[in-house]
Amino acid sequence: MAATILIIDDESRLRQLLARILQLEGYTVLEAENARAGLKILEREEVQLVISDVKLPDKNGIELSAQIKQLYPATEIIVLTAYGTISDGVTAIKNGAFDYITKGDDNDRIIPLVSRAVEKAALQFRILQLEQQVSRRYGFDSIIGHSKAIQQAIDLARKVAVTDTTVLLTGETGTGKEVFAQAIHQASPRRKGAFVAINCGALGKDILESELFGHRAGAFTGASRDQKGLFAEANQGTIFLDEIGEMPLDLQAKLLRVLETHEFLRVGDTKPTKTDVRVIAATNRGLEQEASAGRFRLDLYYRLSVFQIELPPLRNRPDDIPDLAEQFARQYAAKLGKRDVRLNATFVQKLQKHAWKGNIRELKNVIERAVILADAPTNGPIELTLDLLPYEMQAAYVTTGGTKEATLELAELEKQHIQRVLRHTNGNKTEAARLLGIGLTTLYRKLQEAGLGE
Repeated sequence: MAATILIIDDESRLRQLLARILQLEGYTVLEAENARAGLKILEREEVQLVISDVKLPDKNGIELSAQIKQLYPATEIIVLTAYGTISDGVTAIKNGAFDYITKGDDNDRIIPLVSRAVEKAALQFRILQLEQQVSRRYGFDSIIGHSKAIQQAIDLARKVAVTDTTVLLTGETGTGKEVFAQAIHQASPRRKGAFVAINCGALGKDILESELFGHRAGAFTGASRDQKGLFAEANQGTIFLDEIGEMPLDLQAKLLRVLETHEFLRVGDTKPTKTDVRVIAATNRGLEQEASAGRFRLDLYYRLSVFQIELPPLRNRPDDIPDLAEQFARQYAAKLGKRDVRLNATFVQKLQKHAWKGNIRELKNVIERAVILADAPTNGPIELTLDLLPYEMQAAYVTTGGTKEATLELAELEKQHIQRVLRHTNGNKTEAARLLGIGLTTLYRKLQEAGLGE
């Protein structure tokens, strides 16, 4: 697609001549006779390059260049200067213009200069597009839900995002704490920096210390070279410390030092390393109670909980479940190469009544399994129905006299569900056990109990 160039000049003959030259090079050219008209065009058109005269009837071209770069940072600007006003061009460059051309003297420079400016603008538009995609994927717009509980959490997160304040996210496992941490980072002035995350409960003390702070070569057996830690990787960005309540006490002291001094010591080092990083921590524990029990430093808790946001469990926001389920169903259908899916009304009602001890993570797993098991019809969308849910979630009904009554016992539901999964896997018991979320030995035992054993 040809780049779009806007020429702003009150000299119509010069403007039209320049436009014709650029059109012959394959560019799409728009014209404006003053700054006001030019800004109007920029509001409605995506323009890669502006070529503007310094002397305009309604605005100084240098001021206009600064204004355009502020409003449209990906757009490049070339200013047209008269003979003897080269200083204006230099000033325009300082204000963000790509370059300047002296009218009448730089005709041979115009096309190569425009080509370079358009090339740079194309790259900047691509970067901007990627940033917008990242923002949509990881920003606050990616958080699904209109319930009061989740909207209150989002409002708090939006307010703190623009600051540099340390944030503590609390709530049950699976409530989306890392999603919120990503959204806070994307809405912050640090969004161009790195977002790094680590689960403090997944690693042993020594490994966790090395991962967080790095180490010098020879600091311990196997440390053959220097290694940067995550606090160094996250410099100018954000570090997300998940399950902070699992961090050993002696590492908590080192973390407290980082928060207070913005310095840390690599393992085996004697010289502190500076870092400029925002810390977002998360926990499913009551840290104040943990501190009272001596398992967490109280001073670190106070330092982390400057701004605390509690994420609601899924059972407290049932009105959000249909939207979440539909979103996950679309994602997994696309991932599995299946057609569009439709959620049966009874299926959705059952989702809304479930306790969801694993919260959003559990819901995602349930929907993924349902999409995998759903049989694709000859035409029309795939329908997610009640019998695709794990048997412990199903409410089996039979119609008697125009009313629906629960008549099947859990054992029968379990048997039917296992049979369905085995049909889907063509008898592959290992795959069936994976889809059912149980061990292979457990599956064999249940088959025997249901009279389905070989």
